[in-house]
Amino acid sequence: MPINTDEVVKISELAHLELTPDEVQMFSRQLSEIVSYVEKLNQLDTTDVPPMMHAGTSSGSTLREDVAAPSLGQAVATSNAPECRHGQFRVPKVIE
Repeated sequence: MPINTDEVVKISELAHLELTPDEVQMFSRQLSEIVSYVEKLNQLDTTDVPPMMHAGTSSGSTLREDVAAPSLGQAVATSNAPECRHGQFRVPKVIE
């Protein structure tokens, strides 16, 4: 399923991206290649393939053990903050 230039323009508008005509052509080709590759992958028979928890691992979890460790503390955590008060980060108000 090729991606045409109109679809690339629509996607770029939704993403608030300004693309040159050359970029539209380039991304149209690249996205078409990606979609074509995914369509090939969808043709593979995966009925006997067990689902994986993490891509790229065959021996199980790659997560580290959950071990408790001492925290930084307020003084160290806020030492490089541009502004803090009473051990808390001060940030500009974003909700009116």
